[in-house]
Amino acid sequence: MNAETPLDSSNAKAAAEPMKPATAPPAPAIAPTVEPAPKRGRRRILMFSVPMLLALVGGYVWLSGGRYEETDNANLHQARLLIASDLSGRVAEVGAVDNQPVAKGALLFRVDPEPYKLALQQADASVAAARVQVAQLKAALSAADAQRNLAQGDLDFVETEAQRQATLTKRGVSSAANQDSAQHDLLRAKQALAAADVGVQGAAAALGGDPQAPVDSHPLVLQAIAARDKAAYTLTQTEVRAPMAGIVYQAASFRPGQFVAAGSPAFSLVATGDSWVDANFKETQLEALRPGEPAEVEFDAFPGRTYHGTVQAVGAGTGAEFSLLPAQNASGNWVKVTQRVPVRLRLTEGQEIGDLRSGLSATVKVDTGRQTGLQRLGDRANAAAAKIGNGKATAGASVTTTTKTTGPSDAAHLPATLPAAAPPPVTTAPAPVTPDGTTGTPATAAP
Repeated sequence: MNAETPLDSSNAKAAAEPMKPATAPPAPAIAPTVEPAPKRGRRRILMFSVPMLLALVGGYVWLSGGRYEETDNANLHQARLLIASDLSGRVAEVGAVDNQPVAKGALLFRVDPEPYKLALQQADASVAAARVQVAQLKAALSAADAQRNLAQGDLDFVETEAQRQATLTKRGVSSAANQDSAQHDLLRAKQALAAADVGVQGAAAALGGDPQAPVDSHPLVLQAIAARDKAAYTLTQTEVRAPMAGIVYQAASFRPGQFVAAGSPAFSLVATGDSWVDANFKETQLEALRPGEPAEVEFDAFPGRTYHGTVQAVGAGTGAEFSLLPAQNASGNWVKVTQRVPVRLRLTEGQEIGDLRSGLSATVKVDTGRQTGLQRLGDRANAAAAKIGNGKATAGASVTTTTKTTGPSDAAHLPATLPAAAPPPVTTAPAPVTPDGTTGTPATAAP
């Protein structure tokens, strides 16, 4: 047997394999589209335009700013009154409703008036009793005056009798004992008259020294009338009324039948007509703030609504200085913090502030009247121009003074005639060429 060679084997495999169809030549490869790299021009424009825009904005702020001081650390405050009764007693009626507005003089609540009505009736009775007492004093004065008249009559009779007994004793008709008895009666009559005078004076003094004065002008009656007026005033104090217009606050649990003590607060009344704004400015903003400067206030609760006011006062110190525990800056770990000083602004009267509530946040803008950066630059430019103008005027004045002070001795050194000034050069332009080939008259140009 013949051995199979590798060539025969490969030929046999080729014959056994089926015929493959002829393949088409491969299509030419399409080159991928390459996007162009981003241009660096835009990046450069942004690099230069953004800083320039920021510089322009900063320059505009500097040129137009500086006149106004503004802060958003501000709050509205309104006067708050604690409503209390001057009397103690049970509440008989409540006219106040929590968080409701009330007018000035409106009834807030009423204390039970019955005990105070009884006190007023007692005071009326005291006035009547005082008037009766004064009438009794007038009657006592009349009685004392009558007693004095009686004592005066007795004295006159006893004096006459004593004189008769003295005459009879001298004649020897009457005894000395009768004369002594008459003298004794005379002494007693004088003492009785003196006692009657004292009684009259006492009765007159009890009437205030003026017996003819009206009864109601007597001190006893005046005292009783004053006590009655006090009782009447106390009765009116059973009605607690609003001292000013405002809004009732913290009166939700106040009910009739509740006992109130004199001077004990029952609820609060927020006075809407007495409003002000406390704005806390930084210490670096206080240089131009002065009382009386106009201000604009805008509350966060009412955006777009501007209220007008004026600076009333600048606080005496920072808020931290008057706190319960002021900061101790002497410690070793002290960090400097910008302090704020409260500035009080009073809202202008005549504005509609009924919707404002105490504690609202606000933004305050104060017109200090200070020059802006642009105005300062203008003033500097005007000052420089004025300085230059003054310098030129001074130089011209010195030249004029020198010319005027030239005397005959100086004129001798001057030449008799001054050299004539040279005429200006004349420039001759080339003659223009006409269409027919001839030249025209050359133009002469002045220098």
